[in-house]
This record gives sequence, structure tokens and C-alpha cells, in this order.
Amino acid sequence: MLNVTTLTELLEANRQFPRAITYLEGEKEARTVAFAELHERALGILYHLQKLGARPGDKLILFLGNNEQFIDAFWAAVLGGIVPVPVALGISDEHRHKLLRIARRLGEPLIYTERRSLERIGTFAAETGQTDAFEALRRRAFLVDDLDDISRAGKVHTARAEDVAFIQFSSGSTSEPKGVVLTHGNILANARGSTEVAGFNAEDVSLSWMPLTHDMGLIGFHLVMFFNRVHTHLMPTELFVRRPLLWLQLASRIRATILCSPNFGYKHYLKVLGDRPLEDLDLQHVRLIFNGAEPISVALCRQFLARMAPARLNGNAMYPVYGLAEASLAVSFPPPGAPLRTLVVNRHGLTVGHEVQPVPAGQREGIELVSEGKAIPYCAVRIADEEDRPLPEGRVGHLHMRGENVTHGYFENPEANAAAFTADGWLRTGDLAVVYEGDLYVTGRAKEIIFVNGQNYYPHDLEAILQSIEGLELGKVVAAGVPAADDESEQLALFVLHRGALEDFVALGSAAARRLNEQTGLEVADVVPVKRIPKTTSGKIQRHLLEEAYANGEFDADLKALAALREARGGGGAVARSAIEEKLRGICEAALGGRRVDATDNLFELGASSLKLIEIHEHIDREYPGKIDLTELFDFPTIGELAVHLEGKLAG
Repeated sequence: MLNVTTLTELLEANRQFPRAITYLEGEKEARTVAFAELHERALGILYHLQKLGARPGDKLILFLGNNEQFIDAFWAAVLGGIVPVPVALGISDEHRHKLLRIARRLGEPLIYTERRSLERIGTFAAETGQTDAFEALRRRAFLVDDLDDISRAGKVHTARAEDVAFIQFSSGSTSEPKGVVLTHGNILANARGSTEVAGFNAEDVSLSWMPLTHDMGLIGFHLVMFFNRVHTHLMPTELFVRRPLLWLQLASRIRATILCSPNFGYKHYLKVLGDRPLEDLDLQHVRLIFNGAEPISVALCRQFLARMAPARLNGNAMYPVYGLAEASLAVSFPPPGAPLRTLVVNRHGLTVGHEVQPVPAGQREGIELVSEGKAIPYCAVRIADEEDRPLPEGRVGHLHMRGENVTHGYFENPEANAAAFTADGWLRTGDLAVVYEGDLYVTGRAKEIIFVNGQNYYPHDLEAILQSIEGLELGKVVAAGVPAADDESEQLALFVLHRGALEDFVALGSAAARRLNEQTGLEVADVVPVKRIPKTTSGKIQRHLLEEAYANGEFDADLKALAALREARGGGGAVARSAIEEKLRGICEAALGGRRVDATDNLFELGASSLKLIEIHEHIDREYPGKIDLTELFDFPTIGELAVHLEGKLAG
């Protein structure tokens, strides 16, 4: 393992080592840059930055879509003591807003970008009244288009371990993004701790399609790999999105040993793969496939591994990990090569301070969590209660961390720092977790818990239940808590991506509500069609934007139209087939607040929560003592079916 204290020393130490970075641009398009050439190119770009006026400590926004240009500029800044600030290029107004917000927060940053990208920002700034902010940025812009000579070398700055290496700004555009300040020492502690567990070495071959503006892309699959002198292969994110099957075709060709993807990448790959045979795909060399950056689906892990088995992928290659930018990426790793370790617990017992309740697999109340191992060296974690007091093993709580790899704070943001750190120096991750039999299991985001009927629910858990419904694949449905009519409680709403006619949405919305009712007993207040799912630049769903839009009445017109469509399809209130059916209808309508219920209406589609079902069952039991069990409401979910079943019992 290299004995270096700064990234500057790392680049110098690797200068003559016979390894390279390969930039994959297509099936047969690739450019390989040796470590020595990378050093030379970085020095050449540094000369131009210094000529523009850049000095040690200055901030340099990297606003680039090309991986090779990004890596060259990143190392140029590092060599000069200039602080790189990666910002995703993106295509939406949200990304442009974020860039200008970051520029204002940084004060007088430089920007390294293409002329076309800069012009687009200028046009956007003029349209939104932010011309002054843009002009300040434009005056300190260096354009890739103007880089025609890198023969002259810039002056290298001698860095220290405690110096800022780069700033990773959080995703988000509707509020001020937070800049995670990472030092050379933070990043190298992360690299050493990760390596001691995962065993990275110079014989490894890595491949990543993650964006370099994301911590997994930049730190995990560039800096950590570079630290270990791994032959790194970088694939453009947009190429993976367009041609996901190319990812593993390239992995097979280069005999990759280290791969990575968040949840949605595996889902996207399998969806496009479909039933195609895995022709000429050989993944026997892959020893680790990192799975992180978002909640991990155990079912999807198993599905992917099973589907890739014919390509000789090791059944224990899936590597679920936990990390975040504030930790210079890595927090906990499981043992390499170990099988997936999971824990099935009662989903209703995941409240802070409560002891987890293991249940048998397959129970409706169960949620399966995946182990993300133990804290890596140079990092420590603890589980704490609402007062930041440590909790014993087996209890759910707030996940805190500290260590040599953990940031000391956010860029010029005392308010965020005060909120992030405990009085005794631990950083609050914002996640909830439990340590069980020594392993870390993350249960969800503290701020995203939906609190309904006195129980806590995690949005990603509910969304996972719905993903088997056609049209509700990963990323197309969002579960969120919204204010109830009394404004004193919270109710569950589903937001579903739908760009067609409302008439075509009725069946899909009903199927979603029914599935959640059947599997969780939860009442769905509304299923809302939306034309877009707001996400951060790193792909995380921004639930709060949907919740705010709902509370502001932005979906009221569509919801009213959908109610009218359902009413029209209800059959106009058909005459009851029997007195028993009429009696059951009265019971159900009373429990559902006077809502009309027809004989063929599925109670789960109507939003009958577990509490409502209990109420309905109690009234039925008063009328027909001992004839209907509560569980039979699931077997006979319409009034018509239940009436026939009850008539049979009474006749018997």
C-alpha cells in the first residue's frame, strides 16, 4: 500500500507505474491514458489555469460531461493546490440553478467547461434574472475549446494532509446545496480503510459507468482505484443509460474484477436484457460488484445474480456497502466473497429506540434488510436515540459516524454544521439503522419516514412492493406522506409517472392501491399521476417536492377528474343481489366514511386500511357472529364475493 499523505504525492508516486486509465466511448471506441501521460497533461492544463490567475486555495468548478477532460482538469487543480468543485452538467433548469447557486456560495470561483455549456448557462441566467452571477463566472472561465497547447508545465503546489482536496456539493436545486469539504487526509484514509477490507490491488481491473460528479464515481472508482494502481475503465453514464447491455459486454471483454452500480442500474440492465441469451458473456473474473448509493433491494440482488449465473458470475460477487460523501465515500463493507447476509424483521417495529423483531421470511409484516458489513478501518459508527445517546445492539436508531475519513464540516455553512454534528463530535448521517449480531443494517432515511396509523413506514420499502406491477418499475412510483384533511395527521399518497390520458391511469392507480392494501394493510389516500419524478443530480428522488406540490393543491384538478372517472365506471350503484349483500354494503360504506361501494368494488382498491378492515370485521361479526374471520376479507375482497361466501356458511 502506498505511503503517501496527499493526492499530489499520489500522482507523483504513480507517475512511472505501468498502469493506465481507459476511457470507453462505445463498443469499439477506447482511449488509454498511461499514468505518466495523465501527470503530464495535468501539468499542462495547470499552466493555463495559473495564467488565468488561479492560485492555491481558489475554487474551480468542473462543469464537464467528458470523463477524460474531467480527470485531466481534476488533477491539474490538485497539483496547483486549487480546489476542484465537481458539478453535474445535466440538461434541466434544476441543474443550471444549482450551478449558479454553487457559484454564488463559493464567492469568486473559476469554471472549467465547454463553450457550448457556458453559453447555455448564459442564456438561462438572462431568462431568470441572474445575469450578474453569470457574468462574474464568465470572467473567470477557462474553456476546453481553447486548450490547444499543454507543452508548458504549471507550478506544483506543496500540499499538506489537512489541506482541502476538493468540495463535493450535495444534490438539490430548490434549496442551497451543501458543500462537503474533504481533505487529502480524509480521502487517503478512506482509500486505505477500503483497501484493507476489500483487498484492492494492482492486478485488479475495474469498470464504472457512474458519473464522476458522484462520490462513487470519483472517489470509489477513480481515486481509490488510482491509489491501488488498478487499471481503471470509465464508461460514460449516458452510454450505459442508452445501451446498458454494453456494460457487461465490456466487463467480459476486459476481464473486469471490480464493478459497481446502484439499485436502479441493475434494474435497468435486467429490463433491457429481458429473455435474451447471455451469448459470449464471461464474468468469471468478477470478484466484487459494489451495490450502494441508494437503498438496496435484496430481491433485485438475487434476481441479478441468478440471471447472470449462466455467464459464470460468482454467486457471492454482489457486494452491498454503505457510504456517503461526508465519509469520503466508504463507511462499512462486508467480508469480500461472503454470501448475502439478510435479516427479516417486523416492519412495524422499526421505531427509534425499539428492539428489532426478527420474523420468518414471507410474513406480510416482514421486511428483509441486507447486511452492509462492519465499519471500515479509520472509521467508526454508532446507533443513537433522539438525544444522541448510544443504543445497545439490536435497537433501531440514528446512524452516526466519525473517523479520519469523515469531513470536518460543510463549506462556510455554520448552520448546517451545527445540525450535522453531535455535541461529542459524531456526524449525523440522516439514516436510521440497527447493528444486529455485529453487522450494520440500514433501515431508511430518518426524514423520509411516513407515519400512518401510529406506525412508521419507509418509502423505498413500499415502492419495492409495487415494482412487480407493470408500469411501476423502479423510479416510476414514489411513496410519500402528505397532510390529511384534518391537517393533524399524515396519510399515504403514491405518485406515479404517467404521461398519457387520465382515462388510461385509472386501472394502474387502482392496482397500486390494491397491492399495498393487500400486502401492508395500509390505506392509500391518493394515487397521483405526475408527468415527471423530481430527482437530484445523483438520481435520488426528491419526495419533498411532490409532497409540497400535493399540499399546495397542484394535483387537485387531476384527482377530481380521476374520481369522476372511477364513479362513472362504478356501474351507477347496481341493485344488491341479496339482503346479505345489501347489509355488507351498508357496513362497508359506513366504515369508509359514506363512500359508495358496489358489489364488484375491491375493498383494497377503495383504500380500506387495516384499521378499516378491523372495523368492518367487527360490524360483520355483530351481525353474523363467528361466521367470518378477519383473514377472509383478504380472500373475498369484494362485497359480492364475501356475500356469496357468507351465504354458503349460513346455509351450511
